[in-house]
Amino acid sequence: MEEESPNGPDLVLTLDPRTRVLTAALAYDSRFPTINAMWLRNCIVTAGYDTLRIRPDAIKGLIAQYNAGRTVPPIDIADTVDGSLEISLSRDGLTARLTIFPPRGGNAVTRAMLLDELNAKGITEGILVAEINRAISTGEARDLVIAHGREPVPGEDGSLECLLPDTRDRVPNIRPSGRTDYRDLGDILVVRAGDALMRRHPPTPGVEGLNVLGRPIAPQPGKDARFAAGLRGVSVSPDDADLLIATHDGQPVRVRGGMVVEPVLTLKSVNMATGNVNFDGNVKILNDVTAGMSVRATGDIEVGGVVEPATLEAGGSIVVKGGVVGGLGGKAAGKDLSAHGIRCGGSFSATYAQQARIDAGDSIFIDDVAMQCQLTAAHHVRVGNHRRGHIVGGLIRASLSVRARVIGSASRVRTELEIGSNPALALTLQQKAEERDQKENQLLEIGKLLTLADRNPGRVPPEVVARAEQTAATLTAEIGGLRNEEADLRFRLDLAQQARVDAEREMHDGVTITLGEQKLRISQEVGPSTVRLAEWGLGVFPLAEDKGLG
Repeated sequence: MEEESPNGPDLVLTLDPRTRVLTAALAYDSRFPTINAMWLRNCIVTAGYDTLRIRPDAIKGLIAQYNAGRTVPPIDIADTVDGSLEISLSRDGLTARLTIFPPRGGNAVTRAMLLDELNAKGITEGILVAEINRAISTGEARDLVIAHGREPVPGEDGSLECLLPDTRDRVPNIRPSGRTDYRDLGDILVVRAGDALMRRHPPTPGVEGLNVLGRPIAPQPGKDARFAAGLRGVSVSPDDADLLIATHDGQPVRVRGGMVVEPVLTLKSVNMATGNVNFDGNVKILNDVTAGMSVRATGDIEVGGVVEPATLEAGGSIVVKGGVVGGLGGKAAGKDLSAHGIRCGGSFSATYAQQARIDAGDSIFIDDVAMQCQLTAAHHVRVGNHRRGHIVGGLIRASLSVRARVIGSASRVRTELEIGSNPALALTLQQKAEERDQKENQLLEIGKLLTLADRNPGRVPPEVVARAEQTAATLTAEIGGLRNEEADLRFRLDLAQQARVDAEREMHDGVTITLGEQKLRISQEVGPSTVRLAEWGLGVFPLAEDKGLG
């Protein structure tokens, strides 16, 4: 096919049907001494060849020859190009993507061409027919997903299921809201030898996936959950390797990686006749603890009666069914009783407390009244559940919240509350960060050794490489655990900045509240209210019933 150009020298364009190459011939005409690329482009468009792929260098050469006053013999200036396609696979083989390159004067990509390419690449699974049809009809596609395999489903991690109700838990647990439910810590639960305590559920293998080539993809199996080594008072059942049973009578306590059974010592009372008590396990006292005595236990302590000015120390929780009468500022038989106090690693619960010093690693719950006490809790202090719920005088410290029905008294008794401070928590966070830094430095050095071994085969003995890889895996796991612990500690410190004091009924003049460097003195009686940090400092707000402790 030949075409001539208007408004200029005679340009003859010829498309060879065999080679599908467009040639141009141009006789020099002195009436048109020069031409330019725009004129030539218009000629090509007018002739209907604008979709062909132009050869830029050939166009430049043609213009240069003509402008030099020479006739230009036939020269190839453009090519007919059929449409083409490209199918790429993702690295994991789960996805196939299509890109269509449109034709330049040639034939468009057809559905048959695309299916042939899929077949050539072995893509047989998860083909998206609708997407393919849409791409063919529009003639356009750029990284279009046209096949998607079936992703593997990771296995579920193994778990340890407690088979007992209301088991004491020695693993700290704070809700995301920072709230803690008021609870009676209750009686010591006792199990007998042979009782089932905990069941291990194995991990699941997951569900196999399938890539677009029809090849299976192995799933990530769940992580195994194992009973920790050295659990006291328990063993794996000889008939069931996934069942943990008690080996002797005692109190079951849930710990990380399982459960322990702690022995229980039961006494009618603790007095001069029994002497002081120091027991590795749990202590249950049916009646009272008299003045001047001490009871120390690695587990929990339960007292059925009253605790007079005495010392109680427990690694777990302490429950006093009666009340606590402390010795702050008091003497008996010429002895200073103020040195006596109560300390526990878990929570403390009592009906009432008077002139008592109580420190709890978790929270303090007093049902009736706390009068002239020194109470310190790592999390919450709650006074009042079924009874009056009065805090009168003394010093109350809690990292997250203090809540009572009435705080202070009409007689303006000095009552001090400190919230939000937990130096021990900040110190622990610093120690964990330092420990992690040390392990990361160790891992870095081991990484250098493994890199050297990888780049220089045979230079490092295989046994050294194996030990290094094992150590690296152990360090990586330990670093991950420390990061999780740091995140938990930071979360708890952040919660402390949201610390609050809640008075459900009223708060009296004479109450002073401190949060860090902020201090607020209540100068007149206020009704149901909350004291918390605001932009300007500590402020008093109407009590939000949906906040604080339940």
